[in-house]
Amino acid sequence: MNPISLSSRFRAAWMLARREWTRFFRQRNRVTAAILQPILFWLLFGTGLSGSFESAGGENFSQFFLPGTVALIVLFTAIFATISVIEDRREGFMQSVLVSPVGRFPVLLGKVLGGAAIAWVQALVFLTLVYVVGAASISATFPMLLVLLALIAVAMCALGMIVAWPMESTQGFHAIMMLGLMPMWLLAGTFFPIPEWDIAGPGADASHGNTGWGGWVLAGIMRANPLSYSMVELRRLINPSVDLSTAGFAPSPMTCWIVTVIATIATLSIAWILMRGSRRVDTIV
Repeated sequence: MNPISLSSRFRAAWMLARREWTRFFRQRNRVTAAILQPILFWLLFGTGLSGSFESAGGENFSQFFLPGTVALIVLFTAIFATISVIEDRREGFMQSVLVSPVGRFPVLLGKVLGGAAIAWVQALVFLTLVYVVGAASISATFPMLLVLLALIAVAMCALGMIVAWPMESTQGFHAIMMLGLMPMWLLAGTFFPIPEWDIAGPGADASHGNTGWGGWVLAGIMRANPLSYSMVELRRLINPSVDLSTAGFAPSPMTCWIVTVIATIATLSIAWILMRGSRRVDTIV
């Protein structure tokens, strides 16, 4: 048998990605909810908590929560995009794809890129609305912002594939995703700033205050979260005039990009290893 050419594999991945787009736009309720839900979150929380929030960078809560809202759009899209893996397996479509000669990598590539493209466009639509109403202004950092959003979207969809591939039910998938992704989003400095942290333990630096071991562990987890670095860079790119140097957690742009790229490659690699090694799930219905 002749080996499948690389172009044929990419065409297979493109068809799977295109199928995700077709499925998305045929579900009108999903399209509406994907845009309106983050806007409602941003407006409600931004208005309700504006009087009780103070940022070290001089932002109000609407400005602070804006990057978190964009990340929330990507997160929800990753959940709904990768849940189609379970539905496709139940309907028999996934089994038909897996026995094709193109292999498994185009399946992963098509699913991840299809879902990531949907998330990227949704985030772009939301940012366009934000710019139109004057809540933020377009700057020279906008192209880099689009690149960063693409990386985050790919990482989140790859993470969704890691969870969805061995799952047997959509209910279990939703439970795991909400248990894992929502805390990951909350502990990335999206809803509240990342506290001060010292490796020596709580109270090591009197100027940072003593929040106890609970606050010290929480700050350590938030700093170990790869999404925290992406959120810092998102905040820097969306509001380049905001001074983040006085914030408790403000890694350099180079550090943020390196961590984001490594996290994206790691999630894709784990998803690929899982798809290659877990043959038992091929027969799950």
